Formats: sequence, structure tokens, C-alpha cells
Amino acid sequence: MRIYLLLLLFCYPFFGQTQATNPFAQEVDEIQKKYDTIWDNSKQTIVFTGSSSVRIWHNVQELFPQHQIVNSGFGGSQASDLLLYSNELILRYKPSKVFIYEGDNDISAGKNPKEILTDIQAIIQKIRNQNPSTKVVLISAKPSIARWNLKKDYKRLNRKFKKLSRKDADLLFVDVWKPMLKGRKLMQDIFIEDGLHMNDKGYAIWYEVIKPFVN
Repeated sequence: MRIYLLLLLFCYPFFGQTQATNPFAQEVDEIQKKYDTIWDNSKQTIVFTGSSSVRIWHNVQELFPQHQIVNSGFGGSQASDLLLYSNELILRYKPSKVFIYEGDNDISAGKNPKEILTDIQAIIQKIRNQNPSTKVVLISAKPSIARWNLKKDYKRLNRKFKKLSRKDADLLFVDVWKPMLKGRKLMQDIFIEDGLHMNDKGYAIWYEVIKPFVN
């Protein structure tokens, strides 16, 4: 019993560190368990992944009923987190097309666009290594009330995403930034109370913009 307690005390810091190092491990595991029960590997799959703007788009499958959609978004994530979990959240579904929304939290955390782009390119390369014909769609960073003070950084990131897509016929860029503005001003009624995440009106804008890229 004494030996067991000593081992437990010795291992506790390690387990604590592992959990802190991989804060999304439980959420990623839950996503996999969910799709283990409903994903049909005999059908072509489109993956929507990235941070919470994708995660809380709960009706994305209903909006595109003619396609099999996997929504593997995980809240609070950055591009580096998606790179870490790309096998679990993207590659395991052998997608024909992947929509990626990352960069929103990265900019807020103080990362520069070049650093974000490096992670995004690494994700794309992993997808291409599995299947070179997989289409990848980069969803631009969205504007928001809560992070409007960072708009210059987001616009800079979006320009880099767009420039990257011009160099690759199988890499597409969808701009959700401009449609969420009225003139030069941000629409105020498309967000929930936190001023960061969208309500149904906001997602209706996303649907209209993204629909051509799905179909």
C-alpha cells in the first residue's frame, strides 16, 4: 500500500502536466466517439473543423443534407491545436473536402499571421499526404464586436490566406469578413451576448457565402 501511494504521488505531476499540455484531449475524444456511431465510411465526407465558430454551428449537416458532414470543431482552439489533432479530427474521416476555420483565437492570443500561416500550411500538407486530391477551403477570420480592435491583424491574416490560395488550385479561400459588414461598419445584430460568437443571423450569412464551396 505504501509503495502504491508513493507511485501515485510520483506520477501525479506527470498526469497533471499531460492534461495541461493537451487541454483539448477530452473534447477531441468526445468528438471521435460521437462520429464513431454516425459516420458512414462508405460515403464521401466533408469535414468542417476549427475553433468555436465551427463547433457551435450545430445545424451544418441539416443545411447540406446531400452531403455527409463531420463537424469536428473544438472551442478555443488555435491552428497549432488543429495541427496537433489533425489525425483525430480530419484524417481519420478520409475527407474529399475540408473546411478550416482557425486564426481567430490565434490573433487574439498575440500570434502573428506568419506563425499562423506556418501551422495552416502544415495541416494542409498532412491532408495532401493522405490524399493529394482533397480540396481544402480556408474560411477567413470573421469580424466580431469583442475583437474589433484587432481588425487590422485579422485583415492582414485574411490577405495571407487569400494569397496562399491563389498559388494552389486545390486550395480555396472563402471570405466571410466582408459579408458580415454593412459598408465599413460591423453588423451588431448577428452576435450573441458575448459579442464574439454568432447567432442564427450570423450563421445565415455564413451559409450563403459557404454554400457554393460545399456544392
